[in-house]
Amino acid sequence: MSKEIEKVAAELWAAKGKAVVVCGINNVAVQNLINGINVMLGSYGTTIDLTNTNNLRQGNDAELVGLLDEMKKGEVAAVLVYNCNPVYSLPDGKGFADAVKKAELSVSFAYTPDETSAVCQYVCPDHHALESWNDAEPKKGHFSTTQPTIAPLFSTRQFQETLLAWSGIQSNYHDYMMAGWASMLPVGMSWEQFLQKGVLENAAAPAAGLTSKADLNAAASSLNSEKGGAFELVVYEKTGLGSGVQSNNPWLQELPDPISKITWDNYLAVSPKDAREKGWAQGNMLSIKTATATAKVPVVIQPGQTPGTVSIAVGYGRNGVGKTADSIGVNAYQFVSMLGTTLSYTGAVEISKTIEEDYSFAGTQTHHTMMGRAIVKETTLEEYIKDPKAGNEEELFEVKAGKDIQHKGTEQVTLWNEHETGQHHFGMSIDLNSCIGCGSCVVACTAENNVSVVGKDEVRRSREMHWMRIDRYYTSDADPKEGESAGMAQLQKMEVPSDMPKVVFQPVMCQHCNHAPCETVCPVIATSHSSEGLNQMTYNRCVGTRYCANNCPYKVRRFNWFKYPDNPQFDFHMNNDLGKMVLNPDVVVRSRGVMEKCSMCVQRIQEGKLNAKKAGQPMVDGAVQTACSQTCPTNAITFGDYNKKESTLNKMREQERSYHLLGELNVQPNVFYLTKVRNVSEGKEA
Repeated sequence: MSKEIEKVAAELWAAKGKAVVVCGINNVAVQNLINGINVMLGSYGTTIDLTNTNNLRQGNDAELVGLLDEMKKGEVAAVLVYNCNPVYSLPDGKGFADAVKKAELSVSFAYTPDETSAVCQYVCPDHHALESWNDAEPKKGHFSTTQPTIAPLFSTRQFQETLLAWSGIQSNYHDYMMAGWASMLPVGMSWEQFLQKGVLENAAAPAAGLTSKADLNAAASSLNSEKGGAFELVVYEKTGLGSGVQSNNPWLQELPDPISKITWDNYLAVSPKDAREKGWAQGNMLSIKTATATAKVPVVIQPGQTPGTVSIAVGYGRNGVGKTADSIGVNAYQFVSMLGTTLSYTGAVEISKTIEEDYSFAGTQTHHTMMGRAIVKETTLEEYIKDPKAGNEEELFEVKAGKDIQHKGTEQVTLWNEHETGQHHFGMSIDLNSCIGCGSCVVACTAENNVSVVGKDEVRRSREMHWMRIDRYYTSDADPKEGESAGMAQLQKMEVPSDMPKVVFQPVMCQHCNHAPCETVCPVIATSHSSEGLNQMTYNRCVGTRYCANNCPYKVRRFNWFKYPDNPQFDFHMNNDLGKMVLNPDVVVRSRGVMEKCSMCVQRIQEGKLNAKKAGQPMVDGAVQTACSQTCPTNAITFGDYNKKESTLNKMREQERSYHLLGELNVQPNVFYLTKVRNVSEGKEA
């Protein structure tokens, strides 16, 4: 470990003035040490901007501790709870609930039921954010407004408007906010212009506060005095579910974790090394105990987890919040501790194996490596600089803009007749360098295309309905044994070849093949090819043979086994008027016995063509975006038209990094990928 630290230190020092070290721990002593390192690296004023500070997620643990102490003593007359859920999210939620009862008045402004509203005397439901007027300063000197996009659905009232009424001010919040801004807007800018622009930027005053030498000495002394244990527990937030505020949303519950690929659960992640030494297996029930809490949690063997540490996600273990979230997983907030006057999300923990039955997870990916196939192509920066085609083997063919398909190398014999291409030829590129596996595209596709949520039991049966998935592959430093497929033995043991692998993510959806294997086997021509390069599904012709799914090499077609939209397991379903409001009216809702898959958001394409026709102009590049490309936070997904020579899609296709997934099959997809380039060369793909 010391050699690794020395290596990281050398790299940081070599990048002095351009580097930054980020602290992910809510421990003031650790934060002060990190600040000291950044001072040494000359990061302040370069990579760290103290002028434009971020105002999000501000809190004061010390003041919270003081409030709790006053509440327990009965010194607080009224408790107003807004935009938080302390009974659930505090380590001692029960203690907060008991303290609330000592106040003469307790009011919750939660817009949906939660654990805290259940113990308050009164509930005055707040508007949803999309029903509210508001303003904010998310970044120092950067002001913005939010406007309601929908009329209130229920008998609710905005929190700020409630305070106005209780204060005797006869005004709605919109008028109150407009009057407040009248004196702050720049000369010549009206309220309407401010709303139209949406953002107002003012010069920010410099912020102060570097860590002093005394703070560094105190931090080092504090950390040296902390006592450890056999294992260190880390409490964290999952990418999709976050803190658990939206845990009653089934879209988020069914979104696979980017690394473990498990849905509908939290779990105790342990390293392969610790699992081997302790005799733990995937799904074993473990009892974990801290100084203040005890719980039984199923174990997941997680490559990359640092030996000696275990981790568990918050957002689960809720009660009384809705059918979707209730009684799923374990509340990990109980393992958060108080370190002085600061909430600490790490700490010593005791772990022992129970005699209970093993736990069954609902995962969407059970293979961990690529079995020696070039599914994800990757290279190193050093090799890429020498040869931009490094890591990208020569393909036999590629899709070109226009009607013709140009072949490279040996001419291939094909059983397909070439499709005529019309005015457009749509396609997509995916840059593996940019994809971080967050899953935003998966949720966006679900919302846009009325993709069904199937629930934990059906996911266990590999019946998830997501139109696109993000495959996660581990790298390995192990070679396959003689006569053995790479990674096969490890897969059988639910392990991967390396304890500390690297990870690569690959979004996969229907590739819209020009020589589509699914089209040749459908007995009723429910799946067909359009003149615009799209592989289409005609739902009312499908008879559910599933021949197309069997013949698809990418395994991206989904079959409706049941009437999932009518599932009463969730609060919002098709038999519920509110559930119907979630649906996109431009996309049909599929019933059981029907095959479905990515349509490249054909409804958006049609809208774009119609808008161009009404404007009397050709559809410009970028006028249409699929839900996934629009939502991707790193712009890893690009949608475009091959027939437009200057389109971004064509420029990306001409890069040396571009390749087709399983290109050797000659199915000629309209989706291509860009090779991943790693900064360093460590590990080898299994």
